[in-house]
Amino acid sequence: MSIFGKFLKGIVRDRNPTDDTVKVKGKVKPKFYGTVPPYPNFNASSDASVLQSAIDSKDVDEDVIIAVLVKRNNEQRQKIKTVYEASTGQRLEKDLKSVLRSDLEDVSLALLMPPAHFDAYLLRKATKRLGTDEDVLVEIFATRTNQEIQEIKRVFKEEYGKDLKEVIEDETSGDFTKALLAMMDGKKDEDHEVDVDLARKDAETLFEAGENTKGIDVSTFIDILTTRSGPQLSKTFQQYAAVSDITLPKALNLELSGDIEDCLIDIVKCAWNTPAFFAEKLHLAMKGHGTCEDTLIRVLVSRSEVDLKKIVEEYRAMYDFSLQEDILKDTKGHYEQVLLGLCGPY
Repeated sequence: MSIFGKFLKGIVRDRNPTDDTVKVKGKVKPKFYGTVPPYPNFNASSDASVLQSAIDSKDVDEDVIIAVLVKRNNEQRQKIKTVYEASTGQRLEKDLKSVLRSDLEDVSLALLMPPAHFDAYLLRKATKRLGTDEDVLVEIFATRTNQEIQEIKRVFKEEYGKDLKEVIEDETSGDFTKALLAMMDGKKDEDHEVDVDLARKDAETLFEAGENTKGIDVSTFIDILTTRSGPQLSKTFQQYAAVSDITLPKALNLELSGDIEDCLIDIVKCAWNTPAFFAEKLHLAMKGHGTCEDTLIRVLVSRSEVDLKKIVEEYRAMYDFSLQEDILKDTKGHYEQVLLGLCGPY
């Protein structure tokens, strides 16, 4: 059953913006739903020394390396890197790369990157290979905040010497390019308040631009779907049911095809329930023969300090198995231990 089928059957809950925020000193901030909080009694010098011993030992102690990397949050890992280089004269990433292999190496290096650097790396990887990985482009632009997108663009230019906008224009085309560039502008409304009148108006506008006209006015869909907040779009989708006999995802499926269809439907999924969107990604990465390690690493690392706790909950609700159970079936060894560590207790 698709993610939208699960929505309609009530298996996946609609987002409730009031559940996801908390007031701190009078300001509304998102609640912490990550699985990797700051490690208590943190000591960067001690951790750097422990990692050095684990790396330099005759038989590399992967268990120790995993225990440190998985139980420290990203900010703490950055401090460990700084102390490690100051005390050894070597970069921690380089030393780990020399002693680790395969998927364990990949996930360990991912954990050592600051979030914006990891996203920039993922975007570079998605556009550099033969054939562009469109799903990764949409996933990152649709699920990062305006501020995070601006930082990603800055880091991308700094690290790779190219303007991200130009890379996207070179590697994609047509309406798909327009949608990506619109998301890259970082002009999405991030207010948690919902305007019911605007939702009703947007629903009618989308209906007129799609089902109620010959062809489809893609620009209107791009404009609304890339600038409204998640809670606002969620209300718009509810209002759409009052003007149409079919759901908005179904309308997109009937009117569009190719990359732009996948892009806009993914934006709708994220607006409806971002953790469910990622739960589906993880499930598809392990479904059938073979496992998409890139997806497992990308999602678990990037969401471990954002909403991985909620992703784990949605995964169980959607598939009747825990995420950890499926990871145990599909992975092994120290790599499996890292992934399970990121998921938290179960």
